[in-house]
Amino acid sequence: MSHDIELLGERPPGAPSDDRARELIAAALRAAGVADGHVALEYVDPDRIVELNAAHRSLHEPTDVLSFPIDEAGEAVGPRELGDIVICPQHTADLAEAIVHGALHLAGLDHETDDGEMLALQAQILRDVR
Repeated sequence: MSHDIELLGERPPGAPSDDRARELIAAALRAAGVADGHVALEYVDPDRIVELNAAHRSLHEPTDVLSFPIDEAGEAVGPRELGDIVICPQHTADLAEAIVHGALHLAGLDHETDDGEMLALQAQILRDVR
């Protein structure tokens, strides 16, 4: 069981330490039943998050976190490439929560289509790791 968690760019003030961010991502993936794979986390400015949100969700507004799954649950040769988590600290009230939220989306959970399971799991993970 191995999660390769890559942190891109500069960590903004107030963000969890690199070790803590890795711990949060790994905890979310384990809780969702994902045993291994690569994840990248990047913090971006408001202009970049608007650009990404517009390009990928057709929403021309800022958001707190976006997740970009790559191989989802499909068969992979070698380690899975789970995807990227992109967070805009200026639009995020709780960076630890955004990290867990993004990782759960990469694991295939979706609070917009489930009956509250993802957000309940997210709350449980945050209680467990705090």
